[in-house]
Amino acid sequence: MDTKASTPSTTSTGKPLLGVEGATVRFGGRAVLDAVDLDVAEHEVVCVLGPSGSGKSTLLRAVAGLQPLDAGRVLLDGHDQARVPAHRREVGLMFQDHQLFPQRDVAGNVAFGPRMRGAAKSEQALRVRELLDLVGLPEAGGRAVAALSGGEQQRVALARALAPRPRLLMLDEPLGQLDRSLRERLVVELRELFGRLGTTVLAVTHDQGEAFALADRVVVMRDGRIAQSGKPLEVWQHPADAFVARFLGFDNVVEATVEGETAATPWGKVPVGEGARQGPGTLLIRPAGVRLVTAEQGLLATVTARTFRGTHVAVQVQPEGAPRLEAACGLREAPGLGERVGVTFEAGEVVVMGTSGAS
Repeated sequence: MDTKASTPSTTSTGKPLLGVEGATVRFGGRAVLDAVDLDVAEHEVVCVLGPSGSGKSTLLRAVAGLQPLDAGRVLLDGHDQARVPAHRREVGLMFQDHQLFPQRDVAGNVAFGPRMRGAAKSEQALRVRELLDLVGLPEAGGRAVAALSGGEQQRVALARALAPRPRLLMLDEPLGQLDRSLRERLVVELRELFGRLGTTVLAVTHDQGEAFALADRVVVMRDGRIAQSGKPLEVWQHPADAFVARFLGFDNVVEATVEGETAATPWGKVPVGEGARQGPGTLLIRPAGVRLVTAEQGLLATVTARTFRGTHVAVQVQPEGAPRLEAACGLREAPGLGERVGVTFEAGEVVVMGTSGAS
């Protein structure tokens, strides 16, 4: 395993636009942010993932200047922001609930930022036209925000956040209130839009699919600290520990001891391949690496559940005296409920992780 993939490194290779150094926020004596270090390079899209209470939204608010730090500092283009009020930080912030001004029409919402910065009316109007065209609402300027759909409100909120030309755009669960099909479509559009504009983005979300589709880099948080940081594929293929693996939706995670090219697990001997970390650790077997064969082969188990996932069927099997396993099966090959099957494992889908976060 490549150890670099599992270390919580947070520094990008590009020029850092945003620097967070030792950021600490305490509520009632508890560290909601615990000495967090994070860099975001210019033109980079970074998504911070984590469960509720992990500190991801507090991090965003601290960068925006809406939450004071108890320790550490926030740098924007190398300049300490400690004495810079939120409205002067050259950051755009878009919340989950959009927070559009109901008394203003669409154009009035988008023009708000440039107007507050002293732009002439002609400049405001030009900026509104540019941005509404950019987000796919070229004729919506005169519409009331209450008459917009959820997706349209999201687009207007994005246009309003971009209107003052922020150095850094920050998104707080930007698609959280939308239905799944609309989220999937808009996340692709956002990715294309940020690429065209060269926007630097720091976003927080609890949705792994959204983060992995949008980000150049994914940061996973736990209990106010960064558990892992890396490119989306890197984090997906090599979770740092059991916490990250389970947060990403993997259930086949157990304690194991590796010796040579096999690991001793509750499921018996599992192949791990050459070069795996030796000794005690935590083992992840991706569902694609759990092979269901005839009952006469491998580990004997009983099918207890089947879930259709669109491209495959997730099959839950229960071996005797061992933890449950999830396998990914083709639509036509999936065994039926109650069927007895054998289980074998594919070394290429097995990840040996450290013991940190295994609880």
